[in-house]
Amino acid sequence: MTAVIVTRGLVKRFGRVRAVDGIDLDVRAGDVYGFLGANGSGKTTTVRMLLGLVLPTAGEVELLGRRMPRAARSVLPRVGALIEGPAHHGHLSGRANLSLLDASGPGGSWRTRRRRIDAVLEQVGLAGVGRRPVAAYSLGMRQRLGLAGALLRRPELLVLDEPTNGLDPQGIAEIRELLLELNRQGTTVFLSSHLLAEIEQMATRVGVLDRGRLVLQDRLATLTAPTGATVVRTPEPDRVRAALDGRVTAVDGERVVVKGDDPAEVNALLVGAGVPVIGLAPERPTLEEVVLAAARAAGDRVEVRERGR
Repeated sequence: MTAVIVTRGLVKRFGRVRAVDGIDLDVRAGDVYGFLGANGSGKTTTVRMLLGLVLPTAGEVELLGRRMPRAARSVLPRVGALIEGPAHHGHLSGRANLSLLDASGPGGSWRTRRRRIDAVLEQVGLAGVGRRPVAAYSLGMRQRLGLAGALLRRPELLVLDEPTNGLDPQGIAEIRELLLELNRQGTTVFLSSHLLAEIEQMATRVGVLDRGRLVLQDRLATLTAPTGATVVRTPEPDRVRAALDGRVTAVDGERVVVKGDDPAEVNALLVGAGVPVIGLAPERPTLEEVVLAAARAAGDRVEVRERGR
């Protein structure tokens, strides 16, 4: 698949601190790429380097097949971005802010400006308040307006840094559906976030940043694939252990993990032994479990290196 974002050995130092430490991103056309990490892990610094807003200390960035920031003038009109909190002129309306933004760069014809502004305000749920001064907007409404600005040029690539900040659950769900629909229409989405549950519902691929290092990068379906075991939920876990001697690998309250990836077979054995079963399902790691395991493994490697010095 065509590479949309590629970094090679990307590094950013602030004095003696390595905020980003040699990361190799690989984002492909059609991805919804979840860029995950705790606050302070280096996500926003990485995003700013991708867009040429911050120069890397070392390494390379390619966006849509072109070197950045050298090709920024030709590449950025094809990219929509929302980085941290969007900045607006508070005394102007949302519509006027979008009009100024559209007029400030190449790629947006003034002849289609009104129509495009109407369309993006409708997309982000601000059609009824577009003429209201932005100073009267809530935090969530300002976030929606920032997303509207990112969508004005019908971008090939959307780069979003915490786009659901300030939104209530309904607003988060609406933005999720909007981004998935844009992706279905052909837009590649690079989504930086610390909200694992949201990313798990959207992403096709994920990268995990921990203390400036990319500790994991793979397809979400691969990372959360069945482990080859079955999870049994029962009020009598001791009887499961007795009935399936040697096959039980873990017990946590009413949750019992059993070797074997055929729930029907496990169920038949337990029913035959008279063990009450509340539920059975193939064991799959959650994205949270995957991310925490990757972070722990990275921390262990750092600790080993530091002890060896």
